[in-house]
Amino acid sequence: MSEFWLISAPGDKMNLQAWERMNTVTSKSNLSSNSKFHIPDLKVGTLDALVGLSDELGKLDSFAESVIKKIAQYIGEVMEDSKDKVQENLLASGVDLISYLTRFEWDMAKYPIKQPLKNISEALAKQVTQIETDLKTRSAAYNNIKGNLQSLEKKTVGNLLTRTLSDIVHKEDFVLNSEYLITLLVVVPKSNYLQWQKTYESLSDMVVPRSTKMIAEDAEGGLFTVTLFRKVMDDFKAKARENRFMVREFYYDEKELKCEKEELMKLASDKKQQYGPLLRWLKVNFSEAFVAWIHVKALRVFVESVLRYGLPVNFQAMLLQPNRKSVKRLRDVLNTVFKHLDEVAAASIMDPGMDIPGLQLSNQEYYPYVYFKIDLSLLDCS
Repeated sequence: MSEFWLISAPGDKMNLQAWERMNTVTSKSNLSSNSKFHIPDLKVGTLDALVGLSDELGKLDSFAESVIKKIAQYIGEVMEDSKDKVQENLLASGVDLISYLTRFEWDMAKYPIKQPLKNISEALAKQVTQIETDLKTRSAAYNNIKGNLQSLEKKTVGNLLTRTLSDIVHKEDFVLNSEYLITLLVVVPKSNYLQWQKTYESLSDMVVPRSTKMIAEDAEGGLFTVTLFRKVMDDFKAKARENRFMVREFYYDEKELKCEKEELMKLASDKKQQYGPLLRWLKVNFSEAFVAWIHVKALRVFVESVLRYGLPVNFQAMLLQPNRKSVKRLRDVLNTVFKHLDEVAAASIMDPGMDIPGLQLSNQEYYPYVYFKIDLSLLDCS
């Protein structure tokens, strides 16, 4: 299961015994995999500052989560035909996400713990905001190339009535640079080939005899050339349409066709050149953003634990990975083991029918112990 519960309870002797009871019950009944989550001794500051910071961290948590989700989804988009390999590219500090979580260590170099909590929070926010800004810029540039390439590639598919003809026609198929003559391209349904051969010379005056040739064919019909005098072109088009022969609005221009082919090749080359560096940037910055997000979670546990359990700072944080089939049972065990931390909250959880005014102060789930969820399923791009 890719859901984790990051919880904390006081670290005094009585609560350490509660931890041991919880670990014994959850391991015996296979309710969850548990590991200690190490949070260093951070600077507390004032309680007023902690209350304000608690709200700010809640917003930063949601923002950081949205950014790593965007990066993961965009890696899936960029990898296109290799989407089954996206997950192996979602790493944090060079290891898979679950390993990083279960062996979490605070990055002292990036986020020095001697500075105030607000400074750490602001550094994390600045880092994640910069990653999001860069993602927007890089993805816009790549998407522009990809979109233009797809637009040109789409022209090379479809039937002969709609697709580009630049990769089909050749210079020798046309009468060029003639003041009087012009070569038209006509799409003829397969069932009408014989009719075309019998009638094209008489659809209007001044059609060059034996000037038709099929130069391409698809499942629906064929593309035929026909040469005639310019002054009867409109009359020929009208008569052709009446007979279900569709004249393509196409005039051979060697420079234009060359430009179209070169543009296609250039866009394909640009996309290929940008792919490697972009994917590397996405992988590096996914890792950076994910690491930042988990540090935000650690900060939230620290702040909430101090606000709940008071000073001096003394709490134990634990990371639980619930067994998918035992979520409710695990929750019941936790509420029983830690109900002494908040009897009123525990009572309302055990008996949802109880109406206790003011208990639900926000959308955040409330339990007798500090609790935050880490949901890795949001990164599933398959």
